[in-house]
Amino acid sequence: MRTIVFLTLLACLPARQTAIKVYLIGDSTMSDKEVKAYPETGWGMPFAAFFDETVKVDNRAKNGRSTKSFIAEQRWQAVEQDLKEGDYVFIQFGHNDEVPTKANYTPEGEFKANLVRFIKESRNKRAIPVLITPVTRRKFDASGNVEETHEAYAAIVRATATEQNTPLIDLDRESKELIRQFGPEDSKLLFNYLTPGQNPNYPEGKQDDTHFNELGARKMAEIVLADIRTLKLGLADRIVVSNLKSK
Repeated sequence: MRTIVFLTLLACLPARQTAIKVYLIGDSTMSDKEVKAYPETGWGMPFAAFFDETVKVDNRAKNGRSTKSFIAEQRWQAVEQDLKEGDYVFIQFGHNDEVPTKANYTPEGEFKANLVRFIKESRNKRAIPVLITPVTRRKFDASGNVEETHEAYAAIVRATATEQNTPLIDLDRESKELIRQFGPEDSKLLFNYLTPGQNPNYPEGKQDDTHFNELGARKMAEIVLADIRTLKLGLADRIVVSNLKSK
């Protein structure tokens, strides 16, 4: 009798979720940072703290990388070979791909082909790819309006998401709106802005309109987390709400 009761209670317990990894591939706006770069913070750093124990965030993003260099350096191949069914791959490139003067410049056609490769090779492993448009830079015009800084390459990401039926997080548009709300002066509070002598890592000060501080990185991570829920990805069930509210 006791055995029957125990088995009945056991059957009523919620099924234990399978452990999964969330891989982040991208550039410096997403990547983990060394102590010597503090307070510069990639949004992937706070992002990792908002999931339950069944999720491990594996941040493979690196400073200065484009889709082209990420593949050339075998970084993508290392992710692809480790992928398991049910894992996620969050893909955010564009900052370095789009600049013709950079060594890692990726022409538009090649950029799109690389995104498609990431998507298809993820799906071949039964992993779930998610495309993310490049996060905006802080750039205001004389009238105080936020200027578009990723128009062509963000558009390619959006089009590729539609064509490949891939979930899209439009971080370009959403971060642009957040910066607009903060305004020309207060938006500096989100970026790596420092006065001379304020931080030993930057004794001469810093005025960086691309890379975030801890607050800015958290705000970007919150946008991504909110979109995971809006898209109704299975990953949404593993977000720890108390972490999102308390930090």
